[in-house]
Amino acid sequence: MALGLVGLAWGDFAAVWQPVPEGMPGRTMLAYVTAAALFAAGAALQWRRTARWAALVLAGFYLVFTLLWARRIPAHPLIFGIWSGVAEQLALVVGGVLAFAGLRQDDWPPATRVAQIGRLVFGLCLLAFGTAHFLYPAETAVLVPKWLPPGPKAWAMITGACHIAAGLALLSGVRALLAARLLTAMFVGFGVLVWLPQLFAHPEVHMSWAGNAINLALIGAAWVAADSIARFRA
Repeated sequence: MALGLVGLAWGDFAAVWQPVPEGMPGRTMLAYVTAAALFAAGAALQWRRTARWAALVLAGFYLVFTLLWARRIPAHPLIFGIWSGVAEQLALVVGGVLAFAGLRQDDWPPATRVAQIGRLVFGLCLLAFGTAHFLYPAETAVLVPKWLPPGPKAWAMITGACHIAAGLALLSGVRALLAARLLTAMFVGFGVLVWLPQLFAHPEVHMSWAGNAINLALIGAAWVAADSIARFRA
């Protein structure tokens, strides 16, 4: 819902997270339609009667943005930032799919398999997040508050290592639930320490609002992944 409101306020897609080509015909109108749809699906997610299908719709929207990132890979396969962008949107796709599977009231036979695949894909996304921290330490450190000891660059490395550790836990299944819960807490920390202060410091900047909305969505995806692991683990 927050992401939809940001899109409606700016009449544009979310900063770097939704890479719709600038020259696309009717881009502004498409941005408004997409924002309204994201807001409506987010609202529908709040009611159990509509939540399951809303989650699937949201997964579909994030899949489109995943593909928009992926289309850049053939031309620039060595730019890891593109792979990280794919992973960020793909993690949101996984969150939607896992929510859809988890909200079914019946004994849906594929649910366990969907949960297992979702855990593995989410784990791969986390490896991409962590690798990006190590490949782009300066860019990551800029986002860390300067007053936070032992310093921005150290936290860029620490959080990168935490992403990788969580990804390995999800891929291996060893302490996967604990890792997913701690990951959710880390994303909450990003919101409180990184994105929320930017919103107060630069409320006129689109990226400040978009970054908060995307981080909020990632918190939800991580939380859903953790609940899925708890529900479907052997």
